[in-house]
Amino acid sequence: MSKERGSLSIHSENIFPIIKKWLYSDHDIFIRELISNGCDAITKLKRLNGMGEIDLKDETNFSIKVVLDKEAKTLTFIDNGIGMTGEEVKKYINQIAFSGAEDFIKTYKDKGDQEQIIGHFGLGFYSAFMVADHVEIYTLSYQEGATPVKWNCDGGTEFEMQEGKGRKRGTEITLHLGEEGEDFLNEYTVKSTIEKYCSFMPYPIYFEEVGKEPEKDEEGNIIVEEPKALNETQPLYLKHPNDCTEKDYKNFYRDTFRDFKEPLFWIHLNMDYPFNLKGILYFPKLNTEFEPMEGQIKLYNNQVFVADNIKEVIPEFLLLLKGVIDCPDLPLNVSRSFLQNDGFTRKISDYITRKVADKLKSLFKTERENFEKFWEDIHPFIKFGVLRDDKFYDRVESLLLYKTVEGKYLTLEEYLEKQGDQEEKNIYYTNDSNQQAQYIRMLRENDLEVLSLEHSIDAAFISHMEMKKTHVHFKRVDSEIADLLKESDDAEDKEVITKETETLTNIFKKVLNKEEIKVQLESLKSEEVTGMVTLSEDSRRMQEMMERYAMGGLEAGMIPNEEILVLNKKHPLIQYMLHHGEEETELMKLIPQQVYDLIMLSHQPLSPERMTDFIKRSNDMMKQMIS
Repeated sequence: MSKERGSLSIHSENIFPIIKKWLYSDHDIFIRELISNGCDAITKLKRLNGMGEIDLKDETNFSIKVVLDKEAKTLTFIDNGIGMTGEEVKKYINQIAFSGAEDFIKTYKDKGDQEQIIGHFGLGFYSAFMVADHVEIYTLSYQEGATPVKWNCDGGTEFEMQEGKGRKRGTEITLHLGEEGEDFLNEYTVKSTIEKYCSFMPYPIYFEEVGKEPEKDEEGNIIVEEPKALNETQPLYLKHPNDCTEKDYKNFYRDTFRDFKEPLFWIHLNMDYPFNLKGILYFPKLNTEFEPMEGQIKLYNNQVFVADNIKEVIPEFLLLLKGVIDCPDLPLNVSRSFLQNDGFTRKISDYITRKVADKLKSLFKTERENFEKFWEDIHPFIKFGVLRDDKFYDRVESLLLYKTVEGKYLTLEEYLEKQGDQEEKNIYYTNDSNQQAQYIRMLRENDLEVLSLEHSIDAAFISHMEMKKTHVHFKRVDSEIADLLKESDDAEDKEVITKETETLTNIFKKVLNKEEIKVQLESLKSEEVTGMVTLSEDSRRMQEMMERYAMGGLEAGMIPNEEILVLNKKHPLIQYMLHHGEEETELMKLIPQQVYDLIMLSHQPLSPERMTDFIKRSNDMMKQMIS
């Protein structure tokens, strides 16, 4: 067989199935594409007027109209933009993927700004065939003496093109909706789709329904209202921050996100170099820790909606926020729905991260009191960012706040200042202030600040901070704290203490039937405390990790139980057990069990069975007191 060379060809019968099924992820996107094309047509016309190529004679009433006709099963898109000649229809419509926007930019690239031309790929028009069995175009070019053109196609390989009837300048595209487009014969569906994709398009978009009964007042008179645009052509994020009031920001937030809780604060992004990016990011107020931590950041390209929460542009931790970002320089793929891989997107992401960090630092330095009020709502965002992004951590590390159990807010540096010049710095915290109240009280009596770290993100945050600051150790209030709470043991007889510890250990082993129990006898400063249970911080974290990752199937004993029962020698009940340890009385069977359960109650909840026994035993002991 002889060698041949040639060009690959693409035919409409090959590409239409691809457009219908695979080009766009959502079928409703055709509304965005056709309205975008209309906006492009108007922008091109205004650009030519601005360059002196034509004279619009002060015409400023530009708009897009969407007309629904349920009876005819059509949806029509009308613009009063640049229009097309017959030759342009052949070039831009009949040749698939030949972009009119791209061609326009090349022609006039030296004569004006090109950033507001939306389309680049020339495929948007064909999205109409995802929902339409038949599409008609009526168009008249702005050019002097131009002839109107009618074009129609059923989505196959054939089209018809002929001279149209006289009409005004611009383009009218009528979609005869098929089975896949029946949903768009509903006014609400069309309007909500326009709101979804076209809320900030640069020209007003109006909706009209053919044959719809006009609204009437109570007396039966027709209510005549001025048509109201479905979009905001000058959204707040395009304005300079100095021109925006607090009320403007709050109204924009409410209208855009349908969230009637006021945002805590916001960041207005306004950058022209080295790339064009504008937007507003809001820190929302969360109701509870259990409210889904999922925000919504809408990404736009020249006021055209692209998608929500695109991770290539928005740093992952900032997806917890709500906001709008418009970047005309985004490297979109052919469907205008996703980003192409491009190092440029990383620069955008870094810029957004930096601006958020700068805003937080500014609030911390100039409005610390307000910053502390916001902290309970914003700390999950910030801690998540610290965990996910080292650069963000470096920028905000000095403003990270820690709330004490008394409601004060301290930075890590402020907390550690109180510990003097110790090499090893211990930070005491609670993750359940109610359950661990006794431990907290004992530490506070010894002038030690206790931090409240009770959010689900705090366990990971603590480990991260220890990794970043190797001289700092976080210790939960029920960890190894006995040495902090005991009196000086200089005068203690070590042999006596050892013997008494053995006595108490044997008592508890026998009564509790727990051979593995570990007992430590100390003279605690407080005489009111019977004792406490302590567990090393490392052991407890290991146990929690095993539970978190459902590794409970490991054999018992693989992770040793390092809980220590610390008993207070100064407490009367402990003294009673030391003096009556050999007696086989009913009281000596009850007291050790009761003391153990009381101590455990300040450490963790008792199981239902043990709580039942505890209540019954308490009643029995009180009966003995009055008998």
